[in-house]
Amino acid sequence: MGVGNRPAARSNVSLEQRAWNIRRKALLMGEVQGQGYIGQALGVADVLAAAYFHALAFRADDPEWEGRDRFLLSVGHYAIALYAVLMEAGILPEDELPTYGMDDSRMPMSGMASYTPGMEITGGSLGQGLGIAVGMALGLKRKRSPAFVYNLMSDGELGEGSTWEAAMAAAHHRLDNLVCLVDFNNQQADGHSTEMLSAEPLEAKWEAFGWHCQRVDGNDLAGVVAAFDAARALPAAKPRVIVFDTRMCKGVPFLEGREITHFVRVEADEWAKALAVLEEGRPQ
Repeated sequence: MGVGNRPAARSNVSLEQRAWNIRRKALLMGEVQGQGYIGQALGVADVLAAAYFHALAFRADDPEWEGRDRFLLSVGHYAIALYAVLMEAGILPEDELPTYGMDDSRMPMSGMASYTPGMEITGGSLGQGLGIAVGMALGLKRKRSPAFVYNLMSDGELGEGSTWEAAMAAAHHRLDNLVCLVDFNNQQADGHSTEMLSAEPLEAKWEAFGWHCQRVDGNDLAGVVAAFDAARALPAAKPRVIVFDTRMCKGVPFLEGREITHFVRVEADEWAKALAVLEEGRPQ
């Protein structure tokens, strides 16, 4: 699909509003179950808004269209965030939002490609997405497709050996149609990612593996958009990675301040408060 068919060209809704909508939908889904990986969804919303409404080529009414860019959710427990953007993009109907995590729902709490339109892979165990992305990118190359493969992974996946095996393979095959997106929120189940197994110096590592690397503030939409554009336009025949430093629970300050945010605890009476606080920051 050409540039003129990208979703950003079909709508006057700003990326700021898209990101806000994604955050709101994620909170509403979290309220349905009383739990969920809300911190990650709020933090990565700006990246998802720029991906789906600026960078990616897709057709909402035909999620399996052959000419689409592929968006892989390696980090399967971010499913609530992906469902929110798929609804915002019109791939999933919003009236299914109250079914999140229910029996027979198309939106299980951990993402499953066989259930959900627009979900390319079943992500997790962690560290598998980039290897799958390499295979997809190779296949598209051999079909002479102009499509890109985007792989969203967590900073915790940087501690998986399979990630770096895939990184070597991508550089070896000069996969300039592959863009890896790393959500670096510095949180894992057991504590800060940098304290569990530090991947720093991260940019130098990716570059040493033969990748073009950018590192930006993942909650600065202008910077996020510029990074997507630079990755896509890079003339060098090499894979590209963007490391996004994001803030867990972004947009809901009383949740941002919590010490444990990997699976942030939200009390029953706090969902409405979180939505109200988010509403106060709604873009004009």
